[in-house]
Amino acid sequence: MLSDGRNPGASRKARIPNSWLRWLPGVAMARDYQASWLPRDLTAGLVLTTMLVPVGIAYAEASGVPGVYGLYATIVPLLAYAVFGPSRILVLGPDSALAAPVLAVVVQMSGGDPARAIAVASMMAIVSGLFCIVMGLLRLGFITELLSKPIRYGYMNGIAFTVLVSQLPKIFAIRVEDTGPLRELVLLGQALVAGQVNWYSAAVGAGSLVLILALKRFERVPGILIAVIVATLCVIMFDLDQMGVKVLGSIPQGLPAFAVPWASGLDFVKIVAGGCAVAMIAFADTSVLSRSFAARHHHRVDPNQEMVGLGAANLAAGFFQGFPISSSASRTPVAEAAGARTQLTGVVGALAVAALLVVAPDLMRYLPNSALAAVVIAAALGLFEFADLKRIYRIQQWEFWLSMVCFVAVAVFGAIPGIGLAVVLAIIEFLWDGWRPHYAILGQVEGLRGYHDLERYPHGKRIPGLVLFRWDAPLFFANAELFQERLQEAIDESPAPVYRVVVAAEPVTSVDVTSADMLRELSRTLGEHGIALHFAEMKDPVRDKLRRFELMDVIGEDRFHPTVGSAVDDYVGRQGDWPEAWGRNE
Repeated sequence: MLSDGRNPGASRKARIPNSWLRWLPGVAMARDYQASWLPRDLTAGLVLTTMLVPVGIAYAEASGVPGVYGLYATIVPLLAYAVFGPSRILVLGPDSALAAPVLAVVVQMSGGDPARAIAVASMMAIVSGLFCIVMGLLRLGFITELLSKPIRYGYMNGIAFTVLVSQLPKIFAIRVEDTGPLRELVLLGQALVAGQVNWYSAAVGAGSLVLILALKRFERVPGILIAVIVATLCVIMFDLDQMGVKVLGSIPQGLPAFAVPWASGLDFVKIVAGGCAVAMIAFADTSVLSRSFAARHHHRVDPNQEMVGLGAANLAAGFFQGFPISSSASRTPVAEAAGARTQLTGVVGALAVAALLVVAPDLMRYLPNSALAAVVIAAALGLFEFADLKRIYRIQQWEFWLSMVCFVAVAVFGAIPGIGLAVVLAIIEFLWDGWRPHYAILGQVEGLRGYHDLERYPHGKRIPGLVLFRWDAPLFFANAELFQERLQEAIDESPAPVYRVVVAAEPVTSVDVTSADMLRELSRTLGEHGIALHFAEMKDPVRDKLRRFELMDVIGEDRFHPTVGSAVDDYVGRQGDWPEAWGRNE
């Protein structure tokens, strides 16, 4: 026992959980859970269940495995992510973006055997899970930091548009091939003109959408759940399923069991390659979606832990007869719109799906697909961001158009190519700022301390024989030549012969080999013309790099000054007294 009455053993016990709780965000959330969140999480979980079942079955069949395995790939991953995932409301499960790559491997190796198909798909999920976990542990989640706010807006608007368009054929009970939102709109228009619409289905869908939007203003009213129940009752009471309104139908009965997937004669290289491919798709989609929803709710999500959570969910899917899963751009906004506060929403949804499989597989038999489409459309409408884009257009138009390009890319080519283009645009944006950065020639301004940009203060004065040159960017291969050109221009434009150049290097955060070689050549060239190259306010890590690049001996340690003022003092001290027209300006 310590003198202040504290028990050291108890102190250690209190600290021990903190070392592993960061790997279990769901457990940490449970410790801080507020009772006021429970009604919303329960309601949102029940609402979410109405989507988890049909979507899970549909994406399973699209991935080449029997529909019931889509429910298995929903239940266990949601439970796993609730423990390991950092996002409060992100919903994981079977996803349309993964269906094509999963199907490509499954069809090639299953030979039409359902058991073999699920073995292949489950093995891909395990590979995908391990890949994501390794990426998270290696802290590669930083890729999401490449996306600026305008680019995130463009991505989310593109996702919202894509999701909305994908649900319109379900509203009208029209079968349209998934060929992209623009093509789907054309096919939908042709079907409408040809009179292929089922107006009973359209009435149910439109009525559900109107009811959801009307009840949305009442915060405590579960409008989505009410709309789904009303739509189901209408189908039962008026026999709308006999009039062409498509309903969910019966659900296969049974729960997933733990199993190590295996089948003989498989090409494991293709399975590993396919698993890594779907992991990359899931990684990109989940990272952007997680960060976007976190920003909407003013939360912070660790992208590396997000990858660990995604990996744990995929591992769980693989060992419980599931297939690769990702975040859902349609189910997550449904959970958000229904009032979800924490991952308890996903847990409730998973348990409700499990209960349906065990005790009431036919409970949702008469749920109309058009009502489900209305739920998704209502959620997609909430994803659109227009107000802040107006502000961005007003203050910086090129970033607004960057957002528009991202939106078009997602809407035309799909979420994953759109994300890829967004990352490329973000990198180009960054490189452009560094490739053609701002620079300044500094001088003394009467009445102001320090040394300032003479372009901003045209009445400022240069120090005779000295060029103070500031470069507002890292020095790297793309701007090294430009740096040399701009510095030479500053020397040529000097009204008096130049004896010394001082680079105000505080904004220079890094140098690379190309720029270091440029500085070596620049120092030699200037020296041949009787001009000494000096630096001021260079950061220690940058000086360490110059030392590693063997530049300090070439330039000289004495040519690095802690401040611009001390560099000027050193120059003036070597030239004699200050001119009478100048006063000290430190």
